[in-house]
Amino acid sequence: MSQPAILSDIGNVLVTFDFKIAATRATEFSPHPAELLLTRLDPIKLPYENGDMDDDTFVTEAIQLLEFRGTPDQFRHIWCDIFAENSAMDKTLLGLQGHLPMYLLSNTSGLHKDYLLSSFDIFRHFQGGVYSYSAKCSKPHASIFNVTAKELSLDPERTFFIDDLEANIATARELGFHTHHYQMSQHEALEKDLAQWLEKQGVVTH
Repeated sequence: MSQPAILSDIGNVLVTFDFKIAATRATEFSPHPAELLLTRLDPIKLPYENGDMDDDTFVTEAIQLLEFRGTPDQFRHIWCDIFAENSAMDKTLLGLQGHLPMYLLSNTSGLHKDYLLSSFDIFRHFQGGVYSYSAKCSKPHASIFNVTAKELSLDPERTFFIDDLEANIATARELGFHTHHYQMSQHEALEKDLAQWLEKQGVVTH
C-alpha cells in the first residue's frame, strides 16, 4: 500500500507572487505603461506555462511584445523577482520533515520553477514535483493530476493536496485526493485539517 504524502501547489501557498511588481519594474525599459504590460504578454504566458515554448523563446517573444530595451538577463530577473516566502507554511512543513514525503504540483514555467527552487529555503522540504510546463498540461484538468499520481507513485486517497484555487481543489476532490482549499489569512485552518488527516493516516509527528 502506498504511503501517505503531501502534495502542494506553489503560488499563494508556499510563496506569494505579484506580477504587478514585474510590470512596474519593466516600465524602466519599455514605452508601455505598467497596467498594459502584462496584457501584452497574455498571448504567450499560458502557452509558455503549458510547455508549448521553451525559456529562450518566451524571453525573446516577451522582449518583442513589450518593446523591452534591456537585456534578456535583465528581463529574466524582472520576470522572476516577484515572490516572497510564506513563513507560516515553512514552519508547518518543518514539523512534517522526515515523517512523510512531500511533493509539488504547480502551473508554472521553467524560469519560475528554477528561480523558486534555488531562491527559497521552503523548497528544501520537498522530494520532487510535477510542473505544467514539463507535463504539457495544467490544473484544473484531470490529466495533470493523473500524470502526477503516476510519476510520483501517489495514492490519491492517501494524499493531502493543498491549493489556493477552488477549481483545482474540485478536480482533485473528484479524483479522490484529500483536499484543503488554502488561504494565507486562515493558516490555522490548514494546521487543524492536516492534524486530523495525519491522525487518520497513522502518522505521528511528535
